[in-house]
Amino acid sequence: MTVVPTVELPSGDELPMAGVGTWNIGGDTVRNSVRAGLDAGTMHVDTAEGYHNEAEIGDVLEDYRREDVFLTSKVLPKHLDYESVIASCEASLERLGTDYLDLYLVHWPNPAISLRETLDAMATLHDRGLVRNVGVSNFSAYQLSCAHHVSDAPIAVNQIEFNPYFQRPDLVEYCRETDTVIEAAAPLARTEVFEDETLREIADEYDRSVSQIALKWAVERGIVVLPKSSSPEHVRQNFELFDWEMDEADVERIDALDRDRPVYDTPAKDWTGDDYGIAE
Repeated sequence: MTVVPTVELPSGDELPMAGVGTWNIGGDTVRNSVRAGLDAGTMHVDTAEGYHNEAEIGDVLEDYRREDVFLTSKVLPKHLDYESVIASCEASLERLGTDYLDLYLVHWPNPAISLRETLDAMATLHDRGLVRNVGVSNFSAYQLSCAHHVSDAPIAVNQIEFNPYFQRPDLVEYCRETDTVIEAAAPLARTEVFEDETLREIADEYDRSVSQIALKWAVERGIVVLPKSSSPEHVRQNFELFDWEMDEADVERIDALDRDRPVYDTPAKDWTGDDYGIAE
């Protein structure tokens, strides 16, 4: 079984450095994926109300001790007014079959709703014991600095798109300066890195998969990784990261791959989509 190192959050809770990502998978696929990760020793699961798979994940969690699993969910940007944040969290808890979340994230910033109002609701959830740690996702340094300024609960985490092709050094530096843990969403650039020649060369040198090399690189840089796979075998493989070392020279070779090109966190958003739902 994999032993996954942890990073300490402001609350003193320990966040595993690798977790099971569950974006865009549901049904038995997500059940099998989560079970494979937990059985491999990765007791960290990341979901969101917008992923529409919390109930399936809840089915799996019934077979594990709740206190052994670090569980994260997220509230959609269309639900960031005070009452909707509370309601969304309570609904997520019901679907997941638990009475608390280890981490609750603002999934995306929503400029149409006051950030102070949103974070006041998050602080209420924290005070009620429904949420042990509060964080954000897809926040720029500017947005994160504001969140830190107005939040009554510590902003523990910023989950961002981060991978060899999109390394975001300025944002990463600001997160480090403010002791905000960075979680990598799309750490494999949604499979784009699989055909990269440099990554394939390094993978051959270590007799590892390309995904393992990309994930190991992120972990070596102190980033929590949340890979997603629909294959239980690949899920298990993705977490075999902590019993071997990568030379710093190879880490630096991957550093040089940065293209400053996102796969999903593009500058503009579809404000009419179901996630935002912002009326004109």
